[in-house]
Amino acid sequence: MSEQKHTAGAFDVRTIIGGLIGLYGLILLFLGVFHATDAELEKADGMNVNLWAGVIMTVFGIAFLAWARLRPVVVPDDPASTPDPTASADPTTSAGG
Repeated sequence: MSEQKHTAGAFDVRTIIGGLIGLYGLILLFLGVFHATDAELEKADGMNVNLWAGVIMTVFGIAFLAWARLRPVVVPDDPASTPDPTASADPTTSAGG
């Protein structure tokens, strides 16, 4: 019988971070393309800050989503069967010092 692996999917924090940063990036990209006024450009020495921040944030969000998709977090079927990472490997050492 083959063992099926379960992934975190939508509950992976990279998906949430990538989605939010990507959404904010798209909003800034939209504002930079369609709502850039001369007064805003003059404040930033002629640089369209919303456009560039939107491009960078959108690329960053896509990178996070790709990372979550290409290297998913595998969730064990039975959490009780996994070893406790806080447990000491050597039973002779005491945690109290």
